[in-house]
Amino acid sequence: MKPDSMPTMIDLFSGCGGVTTGFKAEGFKVLAAVEFDPVIAQTYRLNHPEVILYVEDIRNISPEEMMARCELRSGQLTVLSVCAPCQPFSRQNRYRNTDERASLVLEALRFVEALHPLFLFFENVPGLKQNPGILDKLVGDLEKLDYKVSDPAVVDAVDYGVPQFRRRLILLGACLGIELRIPEATHASPQEAARFGKKEWLTVKDAFAGLQTLSSGEESKTDPLHKARRHTPLSLERLRHIPHNGGSRDSLPIELQPACHRNGGNVGYHDVYGRLDFNRPSNTLTTGCTNFTKGRFAHPTSDRAITPREAARLQTFPDSYRFYGSYEQISTQIGNAVPVKLAEVFAHYFYELWEK
Repeated sequence: MKPDSMPTMIDLFSGCGGVTTGFKAEGFKVLAAVEFDPVIAQTYRLNHPEVILYVEDIRNISPEEMMARCELRSGQLTVLSVCAPCQPFSRQNRYRNTDERASLVLEALRFVEALHPLFLFFENVPGLKQNPGILDKLVGDLEKLDYKVSDPAVVDAVDYGVPQFRRRLILLGACLGIELRIPEATHASPQEAARFGKKEWLTVKDAFAGLQTLSSGEESKTDPLHKARRHTPLSLERLRHIPHNGGSRDSLPIELQPACHRNGGNVGYHDVYGRLDFNRPSNTLTTGCTNFTKGRFAHPTSDRAITPREAARLQTFPDSYRFYGSYEQISTQIGNAVPVKLAEVFAHYFYELWEK
């Protein structure tokens, strides 16, 4: 017997709300969410005021108290979403082997045991597979709680309608002996789409359609999120030398190259000062997604970094989504988010299973 007329979800480590937005779009009622950062939590609250929001360390939250507030009994919740901080497992984190946040994902086990949801959705960076101590304990303890857990799968958001290459590790769980599989990709490269009967990857051009053209330091009069950084004369001179649509810092004359890049230095960060390409999906957005000194985040043709609005479009947030905080805080929230369209794919999959 279904406890409600619609499936339910609880969003642990909600961030600014990408997963919640995707699940709501597919007909889920989101009951509660947990977000430690008060600035990020304010963004979540602006967009999802009906959700019970815990703004505190997950280690201090009682699953039983959450169940009481949500008027839930064990076994009634449809999906528990767990998108723990990915920085501890990121290749870009030089301190990942000693990052104390690595064990936070295991906090989900307390909630699984108490709530006993029908389905589990874990999302993180592929680097989690390089931490077998955490991953093996997570999977082993879930199996002890009578969950059938899928093999950890690395998917790319671009294959599911997100205009961005973004590889993520997905782990699904289910009770009642239900076999789960990763939903089939809906999109493919232009070279393979027709052969496999799929749609072509969405591109940066698709994502930016209809947005006002801006110069450095300029902002839209109608969209406060579409505001370009004001760059220094030196940065603008460098951008003028970088070819449109995919150009990189390799095109900079020696006198304009940053000192750390000369003579082959800083080779591990080849994308800095790079431009996006209108005709391709973007590369993976990070917390520095509106700063071209931190990655390939320059506009394809304008001499500036992309704006928070353009970054939000690449993360498939609707234009109606509101963000709280400073320019840097908003950029960080967007770069860290789970793309809304990727969340929708899994929400749709769980919804169909719930209906059955």
